[in-house]
Amino acid sequence: MRIPCPYCGERDAHEFAYLGDATPARPDPAAEDAEQRFHDYVYLRDNPAGAHIEWWYHANGCRQWLKVERDTRTHAIAGARAAREADTPAGDAA
Repeated sequence: MRIPCPYCGERDAHEFAYLGDATPARPDPAAEDAEQRFHDYVYLRDNPAGAHIEWWYHANGCRQWLKVERDTRTHAIAGARAAREADTPAGDAA
């Protein structure tokens, strides 16, 4: 699998570390049920089949965090962008 790093260009996936689903939002620590929400945020994750936005870290390259849109069934990558960019679908990044 090849990942298009926005800084280094297309690289082999072995240069990256997979950090999981990039879509869950961090819960509000001031909420009444914050403890349960943090438990769910940290430990309960879906395992979707199909298009998925994921965190990847380019550990053996530019050492930047990326959001990669990947199909979990085929490993086809629709796009990748720097994590610090605004939240838009990864395939929309130029």
